[in-house]
Amino acid sequence: MKIVVGLGNPGDRYRNTRHNIGWLVLDRIAERAGWGGGRERDASRIVWGRFRGLDLTLAKPLTFMNESGIAVRKLLVREHAPLSDLLVVVDDFALPFGKLRFREGGGAGGHNGLGSVIDELQTEKFSRLRVGIDAPDRGFIDHVLSTFEPDERARLDELLDAAADAVESWAREGTSKAANRFNMFELRAADQDRVAPPGEIDGPPGPDGIRRTKTGWRRVRPAEPEA
Repeated sequence: MKIVVGLGNPGDRYRNTRHNIGWLVLDRIAERAGWGGGRERDASRIVWGRFRGLDLTLAKPLTFMNESGIAVRKLLVREHAPLSDLLVVVDDFALPFGKLRFREGGGAGGHNGLGSVIDELQTEKFSRLRVGIDAPDRGFIDHVLSTFEPDERARLDELLDAAADAVESWAREGTSKAANRFNMFELRAADQDRVAPPGEIDGPPGPDGIRRTKTGWRRVRPAEPEA
């Protein structure tokens, strides 16, 4: 069983904020798998099952970001899972919006949620997928708790698809191979859909609402209104 933990904050107030992109990635995976609901257990909202030949548990800690490690520790204890079966998905304002970065260890990089996981597990030796949310042009707390800009929301759907693909690659092939594939991922530029013709990579969607991207064909979903 592979365990994927998305860091975020519970409650509608935080649902569409940058800090919750880890939750959004897990939502995309659950949507693909047709998993809904789940249950609350060990300070997390959890769904699990078999998806494309993979046994996955998806967990959203309900402890709020700064105490995320409590939920992660409880989950690993219950599942008797080794650290090699854990992936933490987390936002990172040190990366440009849309950049993905796998690492097999390392420090928290100033991220309080990741720092809590490290403190509770008493080790930095677990895999994490950092998802870029861009550098703040204001205080970092205001930045991470803000919603995405219009040009970012226009591309967020494609980013979540790529991040979901990256998680699946990690579960199948391990961190190193997933990093080789996805650490070079580049999200299309904000206005690139005005340049590439339909049917070309990163062009606009066709009449059926499907766009060709660098990682495959994706159906474009309508942008969700902000909460």
